[in-house]
Amino acid sequence: MASDDPRTLVSTSWLGAHLKDPDLRLIDGSWYLPDMNRDARAEYDAAHIPGARFVDIDDISDHRSDLPHTAPPVEKFMSRMRALGIGDGHQVVVYDGAGMFSAARIWWLFRLMGKTDVAVLDGGFRKWQAEDRPVEDLPPVIRDRHMTTSRQNQMIKDVTQVASASKLGDWQIADARSPGRFTGEEAEPRPGMRTGHIPNSRNVHYRTLLADDGTMKRPAELRQVFTDAGIDLDRPVITTCGSGVTAAILSLALDRLGHRTNALYDGSWSEWGMYSDLPIATGEA
Repeated sequence: MASDDPRTLVSTSWLGAHLKDPDLRLIDGSWYLPDMNRDARAEYDAAHIPGARFVDIDDISDHRSDLPHTAPPVEKFMSRMRALGIGDGHQVVVYDGAGMFSAARIWWLFRLMGKTDVAVLDGGFRKWQAEDRPVEDLPPVIRDRHMTTSRQNQMIKDVTQVASASKLGDWQIADARSPGRFTGEEAEPRPGMRTGHIPNSRNVHYRTLLADDGTMKRPAELRQVFTDAGIDLDRPVITTCGSGVTAAILSLALDRLGHRTNALYDGSWSEWGMYSDLPIATGEA
């Protein structure tokens, strides 16, 4: 179990001790790929950590984009959070039902909007339930709270910036997808996608950062995973994946290591794999 840090990662024990804090706001940020055959909203309605609000990544995305769940405009993020009673002065904790899969994406969205008092629940709802901690099926009591934001544009990269990094090597690119998808040997889950990876990127499968129980590995182990993948932690890093969800797990791990010069490629492979004029590499990095 990693040490508790209300700006990155907190344990189930920490949450249990703070569950009734008046300024704690819990978010169930569960989201699943179609092949996982799970209904995040139905699972939330059946059981969630007491007081948790449900946030759908697809709902708080930029619907003007053709790409899946891209970062929303500041105004949309603010209005969605206010409607859930989440605002200034709150300590936010995000969890998901897979252990650690989509919660880090919502953590990253808060950070993108300049909100730093936000953490991911280590091990998620799965660990919480395994420890027989309290759950409920009641909707939370919502009280409106003002939210101020300050978008941190340095935390996000677009396709032009990533193409430049791929060519110049001034930023390293860490890809969170599975090894088979990275090498191009495994088909992409989205139809019509080319297979392979961004040239000069390195494969850091998000699962290699997690222990068997879905908790994040200790900092020394995280450091080793990145190093073994060919990532120099003294240099800037762009994280990427299939659609910008699991890339945020890499971003969270980097933050745990004190690595501050990193950004997430929001379009990820959903964008790069779609355009035939963008170069692709296959095989090992």
